Amino acid sequence: MTTATATDLALRMEGVRKTYQVGDEEVVALDHATLEVGGDEIIALVGPSGSGKTTLCSIAGGILAATEGSVVVGGHDITGYSAKQLTDFRREEVGFVFQSVNLVPFLTARENLLVVDEVGRRTGAKAKDRADQLLEELGLTDRANNLPGQLSGGQKQRVAIGRALMNEPSLVLFDEPTSALDTKLGDQVVHLIRDEMKARGTAAIIVTHDDRITHYADRTVHITDGRIDA
Repeated sequence: MTTATATDLALRMEGVRKTYQVGDEEVVALDHATLEVGGDEIIALVGPSGSGKTTLCSIAGGILAATEGSVVVGGHDITGYSAKQLTDFRREEVGFVFQSVNLVPFLTARENLLVVDEVGRRTGAKAKDRADQLLEELGLTDRANNLPGQLSGGQKQRVAIGRALMNEPSLVLFDEPTSALDTKLGDQVVHLIRDEMKARGTAAIIVTHDDRITHYADRTVHITDGRIDA
């Protein structure tokens, strides 16, 4: 079992198992995984393709439900949540930064942040103030009205990070955030992730094959064949 040092945990997964039925065969995607992540801890999650990294993050983020075990995120036990409850949970408690960034191409940088809060906890001026604050902190004030096609790879990643932080989540999940970036930009993004998470006391799990990220993470967790290595 991996034990976090923080008193308040961003994530506690205990004995989590995820299986799929393929014909007559049971496929095990996650095999009794137990993991704790401290309230401001940055975890690098490392493993080969098909090892269960994406499944673990999908369960932690409320995208998938566990077949067995318990999942508590930011003090919320989501183990038995309904689909609607998981939707509300994802919107309010978890941030996602996907490998492909997934910015809306016809929205500006500011609008890509604001779209998160259309059904969130802020509306109107409060949401705009929050978006402008994040853009300023991320060094994007002068790019607020640019479309994604007018941004560099590093700038797009920063917009994606800002979008993930809009609702002040308990946990942010990153999927290979530097895979499409060169060494210089990759290093900048890794620095940015660490600085932004630590400044806010926000926990993060970063799925990665990139050694640069493991150097900046507080801890590296290895997963193989659905099992977290002790």
